Amino acid sequence: MSSVKHDSHYRVEHSARVAASAARVYDVLADYRDGHPRILPPQFRNLVVDRGGRGAGTQTHFEMKAFGRIQKFRHAVEEPEPGRVLLERDLDTDATTTFVVDPSGDGSQVTITTELPLKPGLAGRIERFLATRYLLGIYREEVKKLEQVARQVAR
Repeated sequence: MSSVKHDSHYRVEHSARVAASAARVYDVLADYRDGHPRILPPQFRNLVVDRGGRGAGTQTHFEMKAFGRIQKFRHAVEEPEPGRVLLERDLDTDATTTFVVDPSGDGSQVTITTELPLKPGLAGRIERFLATRYLLGIYREEVKKLEQVARQVAR
């Protein structure tokens, strides 16, 4: 069957234009003490900074409500390209979420990409289907909030 994916991960990606400069948008994303918590949709709860607080070297833990369950996560933040690419690495799995911010006209283009481990078989296909739709909704809301917060900071 050609639709079977043999890779051990799957990717969920959302990209949108934001009416704020790339520098301001990145600054909000990289600020885990004030900016980043303000853009999180309500599914995210209790974000705590354990180390750092701005960009690379930051470590956080938080909870996320999904499908009626609350899951706990611990992340370490990296900056593969400071000022452009911010990466959150899950400390308990090999999942990652990457934020890429590029200038675009008088605003910026923001892309959020999450790579998650793919469970084998039917359970993995069902999880991928549900998680993809769930995360895309979260990312749409997150980008809208990111634009609002970045524009507030600009004033």
